[in-house]
Amino acid sequence: MLHLDGSWFKDDAGRTLLLRGVNLGGDSKVPVVPDGATHLAQGFFDHRMVSFVGRPFPLSEAVEHLSRLKSWGLTLLQFLVTWEAIEHAGPGLYDTEYLDYIEQVVQLAGDMGFTVFVDPHQDVWSRFTGGDGAPGWTLEAVGFDMTRFVDACAAIVHQTHGDPFSHVIWPTNASRLASATMFTLFFGGNDFAPHLLVEGEPVQEYLQRHYVDAVIQVVRRLKGKPCIVGYDTLNEPSHGYIGWKDLTAHDGLLRVDLQPTPLQSFALGDGLEQEVGVWGTGLGGARVQGHRQLNTGHVRAWKEGRPCIWRDHGVWTVDSDGDPRVLAPDYFSHVDGRDVDFERDYLVPFIRRYADAVRAADPEALIFAEGEPQALPPKVGDGCSGFVSAPHWYDVVPLLLNRSDEWLGYDTVRNRIVLGPRAVRRSFAWQLAAIRGAGTERLHGPTVVGEIGIPYDLRGGRAFRTGDYREQEALMDRSLRAVDSSLCSATIWNYTASNTNERGDGWNGEDLSIWSADQGRDTRVLDRGGRALRAVVRPYPVATAGEPLELSFDMHRRVLRFTFRHDPGVVEPTEIFVPPSQYPFGYRVWMTDGTFLKDDVRHVLTYRHTLGRPTHTIIIRPKQAPIKR
Repeated sequence: MLHLDGSWFKDDAGRTLLLRGVNLGGDSKVPVVPDGATHLAQGFFDHRMVSFVGRPFPLSEAVEHLSRLKSWGLTLLQFLVTWEAIEHAGPGLYDTEYLDYIEQVVQLAGDMGFTVFVDPHQDVWSRFTGGDGAPGWTLEAVGFDMTRFVDACAAIVHQTHGDPFSHVIWPTNASRLASATMFTLFFGGNDFAPHLLVEGEPVQEYLQRHYVDAVIQVVRRLKGKPCIVGYDTLNEPSHGYIGWKDLTAHDGLLRVDLQPTPLQSFALGDGLEQEVGVWGTGLGGARVQGHRQLNTGHVRAWKEGRPCIWRDHGVWTVDSDGDPRVLAPDYFSHVDGRDVDFERDYLVPFIRRYADAVRAADPEALIFAEGEPQALPPKVGDGCSGFVSAPHWYDVVPLLLNRSDEWLGYDTVRNRIVLGPRAVRRSFAWQLAAIRGAGTERLHGPTVVGEIGIPYDLRGGRAFRTGDYREQEALMDRSLRAVDSSLCSATIWNYTASNTNERGDGWNGEDLSIWSADQGRDTRVLDRGGRALRAVVRPYPVATAGEPLELSFDMHRRVLRFTFRHDPGVVEPTEIFVPPSQYPFGYRVWMTDGTFLKDDVRHVLTYRHTLGRPTHTIIIRPKQAPIKR
């Protein structure tokens, strides 16, 4: 069994564990019935009549996909579920068929030797606001009519926008009316919408209670399964309008396509025509490329008879000329005369409430906590225990530009551009080390980088046509080198069993899956269909008889170097995963001391150190191909 010891994961023998795995899966965000791939509009608004049974894959295919991941050494699963998948039919109506299904998949994963933590996934609130996560009835409960979002620019959604649809549009929904309102109500409804009741209950309590209760249905089903170690709090939470200082201005760096300010969003949602900037993003940042007149049909985003929540609470009004006007400029940035801090005042109290509820159902569960995207871990406060820091970190340049550039990187910790290949590599390693250190300080536990990955459809999917993945290999390698050097655990985003070259992961134009049947599929050759496996499948110390000190893997030379300080109280050996794909002709081992044993069935090198020195180094190098005679 896995347990926490300060900044490390440990096994029952006291060995330090470095965990490597994947998010399973990328298409778990959308239903199977009707087919929820975001380019398909048919049946989109029939949100109560859906089924997620078969996400991440049909049960009949489970052994194949899990065997593939295990052969790649990716044995930690961040298992995606969504609130919608559990409670789509209506408040308190849980999909027992789906719960049965995930219980079967998780049981099988446990039987095959995987470690699992559950991720209640969401992006920009729900499928109906441009992402995934919450059921459609949550929008209806607060007064929204989701069928009107496109006209009121309350959300830009692939299903109603149509193709072409840029993969960088969906995150910008975080600041549009629908998503920003829902997150503000979810985290801060008591302060910012105190008059809004749903079925007689304050809206914040209503939303949080239903979310937590839905997750608890999963906890109860999976409690007692040895492979289950814990639950994430909420994928990539958003502050909505909370903390927004100027409602007539934009907030944040990412601005793409039509990007109204909050005041413009309020006005558009209430049926007022507005001229809105059209933004583009490049190396120089975001800039306005033109303007468009929106909502010329004066469509409201709200149900008939339901007022705009923010107008009803005195945030804004319409002046005598018919123009929107802010009444309370600091409405979302001050409460009772004090400055608002989203993490301190809203996110952390929610995390604590969630953790208490999960542990009431399963006292042994670890809580995997994360803050907003690309942010440092939240400070949950002193006295907390059983928390794991699960931040997300990406090499953002290829995500935004859809191409690689070894000379260009971005430091998300210090918010600055990094130039030069060596500087980029050093920066990435420093960033993840800083994030891991912050996790130890703020959550008093170890770090799992919950998402890290790269797009595979670079340059219009050129690799799909040529079979040349060297560009993707280099990108993935520079990210995973940073994971190795920072001594973090990590789950790659993602593995999507339904991935295709044409539609990627089936969600908002993204294509980050490390496997696709379009690259080939053969149950006898599990590597078939893998993408950039030269970087993804790498040797690493699974269990260390002490404290890891240094770890590096040179993908080009295929050389692993690992140094650790032994713990005199640990008697079990160190185990290193050695994938045969990296060493087709075998490998040689150099070590400072001790003995080793190769297990070619499990692909594990077992190393026993001596007690004559405090630290130990192991180097693994490939053997050369035999000379043909």
